Amino acid sequence: MEMSLQASYSNYDPDVIDLPAVALNVDVAANGSEMPVHQHRKGQLVLALRGGVTCEVSDALWMVPPQCGVWIPGGMLHSNRATPNARICFLFVEPGAIDLPNTCCTLSISPLVREMILYLASVDPQDGYDPHTRRLVRVLLDELARMPVEQLHWAISSDPKVRRIAQALVRDPADRSNLPQWADRVAMSERSLARLIVKETGLSFGRWRQQLHLIVALRELAAGMSVQQVSAELGYESVTAFITMFKKSLGRPPAQYFAALKGGND
Repeated sequence: MEMSLQASYSNYDPDVIDLPAVALNVDVAANGSEMPVHQHRKGQLVLALRGGVTCEVSDALWMVPPQCGVWIPGGMLHSNRATPNARICFLFVEPGAIDLPNTCCTLSISPLVREMILYLASVDPQDGYDPHTRRLVRVLLDELARMPVEQLHWAISSDPKVRRIAQALVRDPADRSNLPQWADRVAMSERSLARLIVKETGLSFGRWRQQLHLIVALRELAAGMSVQQVSAELGYESVTAFITMFKKSLGRPPAQYFAALKGGND
């Protein structure tokens, strides 16, 4: 089935469909779109076919670059924000039908799995599936459970002081305030704040902020922004410095990374 992002949560309820998996194609209007906080009984895979999607849960932001997917376990509150002109496919999976983590994760999606999901999205589930489609669903779920996990998320934390810093950085990712300056703003010692951020996110302050830059960069590059524009938006002193950060994080410079995703390469 196919519909707009707005209609996908106001007019479509996957939980009432008694099938192990159902899929839904979504096209986003030219100005992008946001799906407010909601939840499903079924688990949900958010697959970006074009553009990018950012999923937010209580303690993290998850980025869905093209040809990747974010797995959201059933019952977890979340919201989705799509880049302009994104094309998204949702796969909803019945609890217990697949062996995937009970926490969010980003999956690298193979061309085979992608095509099976797209085929399922073309089938009307209202009358059930024919034998061929039921067999395809079994293979799809088996293959999906084998997809490699990518570390494309940014921990937010429920701690009010860490969340305050996170919200400020999301509003202005180019903010280059250092740890002592943030410590002063949240009325903590530098050492205490450093320990708190590591405790809540598993990363040092510098690595934590860099991970946000990576998430923002993936979102904006997927939306069509140039490397030069993204570098400036994130406050890098040079394009070279930005490309170095990107390559260190994902193993390839931006152009090669997105070319590999588009081509379905490893």
